[in-house]
Amino acid sequence: MNTAFPFAAAYYLATRELDVTFWLGTIYFLIPYNLAMYGINDIFDYESDLRNPRKGGVEGAVLDRTLHRTTIIAVLVTNIPFVVVLVLLGSPVSWLVLAVSLFAVVAYSAKGLRFKEVPFLDSITSSTHFVSPAAYGLALAGVVVEPSLVALLAGYFLWGIASHAFGAVQDVIADRAGGIASIGTVLGARATARFALLAYVIGGLLLLGTTWPGPLGALLVLPYVANVAPFWNVTDETAESANRGWKRFLWLNFLTGFLVTMLLIWYALSTPSVPENPLRASNCEYGGDFQGGQDGRSAF
Repeated sequence: MNTAFPFAAAYYLATRELDVTFWLGTIYFLIPYNLAMYGINDIFDYESDLRNPRKGGVEGAVLDRTLHRTTIIAVLVTNIPFVVVLVLLGSPVSWLVLAVSLFAVVAYSAKGLRFKEVPFLDSITSSTHFVSPAAYGLALAGVVVEPSLVALLAGYFLWGIASHAFGAVQDVIADRAGGIASIGTVLGARATARFALLAYVIGGLLLLGTTWPGPLGALLVLPYVANVAPFWNVTDETAESANRGWKRFLWLNFLTGFLVTMLLIWYALSTPSVPENPLRASNCEYGGDFQGGQDGRSAF
């Protein structure tokens, strides 16, 4: 849902259409995209997952070697048809965004790239996994980028960076023992936790630059700040204690997702409907802000 929902919300709010493109994109980012992202990760992380006590449950699977080939085949069979159709439905801008999104999926885990082992780039790539579907939905809809939209996406991106960085804190000892580099192993547990908290705060402040009711979203960062704050002075030796905060983070996402959905519904109900065939960069001029352009088109 954290990939399909951003696409669906962005595309629908930009077009107000539940058309074929909406459903194809939503289904793609719901299943095939995630199969690629997590399947590729489980294959190339097999050895480290075997040694990670957190794996094998809600925090990640250990994919048996006998399923590796089957997983790769399933990734190709489910992804290629959707990608081909989405390319045919899109524009050069949407092609670029989709290419960046798919590259991030592969580059994060695949041998020879392994962005997940490049400090800072690991958090950036992880955040791209979840923000790029929203950016792709907007690109596919043909929206013109407005400052408030940049603030919204940047805030979301920093939330993703912060979440990944905080997740890396709990694995500092295990990653160092396994020779795996990460933002946590480079900065250390304490600095990484503080970096995550700061990224959450800045991400929330950026939402103040969006149009109403967007600024209310800034309040939703506060529970994440409160969740990370107890680990402000965590040490490398006590880094595994951050797993408590990570488990709270997983549950916190349900509440936040609900409240974000309410804000999006509020936005949809308070802005004008979009006329037929809206927001196509190839055949219309697009203007306005989050409240809608002068021609009545939504400017999400």
